[in-house]
Amino acid sequence: MLDLTPEKLKKYLETNQPLLLDVREQWEWDKCHLDNARLLPMGQIMANIDSLDKSAETVIICHHGIRSMQVARYFESIGFDQIINLKGGLDAWAKSIDSSMTQY
Repeated sequence: MLDLTPEKLKKYLETNQPLLLDVREQWEWDKCHLDNARLLPMGQIMANIDSLDKSAETVIICHHGIRSMQVARYFESIGFDQIINLKGGLDAWAKSIDSSMTQY
């Protein structure tokens, strides 16, 4: 698993197109999210795990990077092999990359 800062992820996304998987809740998503991300709240992952490709490069995103790290570790434990965690989550992204993003 990679644990990328917002700056490193931004640079990485310039040349790569991984699945951006946001594991926050709908109300959080409604406040802010990354373009082209897919919402799959953490509590719904088990019921929807078969909709995900274990071989696809996937960036896991949450508010502060804690839930995403838990999901990333779980994904690795069940055979996902190209997982990236957004270190610091969208809070860090908003502070260092996109100051127009709503913070909460």
